[in-house]
Amino acid sequence: MDYKDLQGKLAKQGYIAEDSLAMALTLATEMRRPLLLEGEAGVGKTEVAKTLADLLGTRLIRLQCYEGLDAATTLYEWNYQRQLLAIKAHEHDSLSADDVEKQIFSDRYLLRRPLLEAISQDQPPVLLIDEIDRADEEFEAFLLELLSDYQVSVPELGTITATSVPYVILTSNGTRELSDALRRRCLYSYVDFPDEDKETAIVRARLPQVDAALASQIVRFVQALRKEELEKVPGIAETLDWAAALIGMKVAALSADPGRVQASLICLLKTEQDLKAVTPEVSGRLLGKVA
Repeated sequence: MDYKDLQGKLAKQGYIAEDSLAMALTLATEMRRPLLLEGEAGVGKTEVAKTLADLLGTRLIRLQCYEGLDAATTLYEWNYQRQLLAIKAHEHDSLSADDVEKQIFSDRYLLRRPLLEAISQDQPPVLLIDEIDRADEEFEAFLLELLSDYQVSVPELGTITATSVPYVILTSNGTRELSDALRRRCLYSYVDFPDEDKETAIVRARLPQVDAALASQIVRFVQALRKEELEKVPGIAETLDWAAALIGMKVAALSADPGRVQASLICLLKTEQDLKAVTPEVSGRLLGKVA
């Protein structure tokens, strides 16, 4: 598939992708290589995986990374409650202990977690490994091994090889430096905050009912707001939330109702400090840039 074709299909799904991202996605899907997306929080990295899954008509399986995440948590665990019930049910049977053990340590009692679930699908899913930079280096090394062989070892069952190879997307907010080994294993794309034209196109694609002039005002306001000294810079999702709120409040133009605009900034600002910092005077100054 030409990357321009994929770019057009993503746009129809409501995701406006830069040429570089569309090319990276095209190569990743064709070569079945993991794709590492890096960028600030809120730029739409996670949405790439969701949109790709919709586009491919396949399942999205998400692994949310965090500090202390280990291999066992991401692979499988045994359904101990069902196993105990099965053992109790076999108490009066003539089965040997070995036979009971074989029964309870079988596939029917295995609870697949995201990584094992992803390689167990008949149709290749999109596997989203979100915020890999939050996990530690030990887990990163384990992940590298899995992405190389697409198989895992379960002591009671043996080696489980992938039924199909998933489309893998990893995201990172850059909170720590990832290993060179992981970067070499993946294709790479940096996702930045969109410029004014692209963000306006995103708003109009996701909210087709929005007036063109209002969409432009909303985006110019948010773009100016991102240049203020904030704890949490509003992302694209916050822009869309704010636009939807303004539409719901029947706001036709930002300058027409500064009071409602100020009250609705809770859609954009997500900390107490930021809410206090963006006073009516500050929002009035930003509104002046929108006009």
